Amino acid sequence: MLKQQPEKRAVILGEYIIENKATVRSTAKNFGISKSTVHKDVSERLKKENPLLYAQVKDILEINKQERHIRGGMATKRKYEKIAENKVKYKY
Repeated sequence: MLKQQPEKRAVILGEYIIENKATVRSTAKNFGISKSTVHKDVSERLKKENPLLYAQVKDILEINKQERHIRGGMATKRKYEKIAENKVKYKY
């Protein structure tokens, strides 16, 4: 369904992003499509299809953009904590 009607898909993705305050990456993963497709849909197609929804999505994506360095830092921290935990666990 989502692949046949890009304009409707753009609206569905936009609504999902607003309801969940989701990132492009998490939206793509949830719907099983690429990040590029999500980005194109919500930044180009949605602007033409539903300008009001586009404005709301744009605000959320802007917040996500401002916070991405924090999320990236937290992911790196978790990665190294897990590595340290495994070293202790499997130390001979």
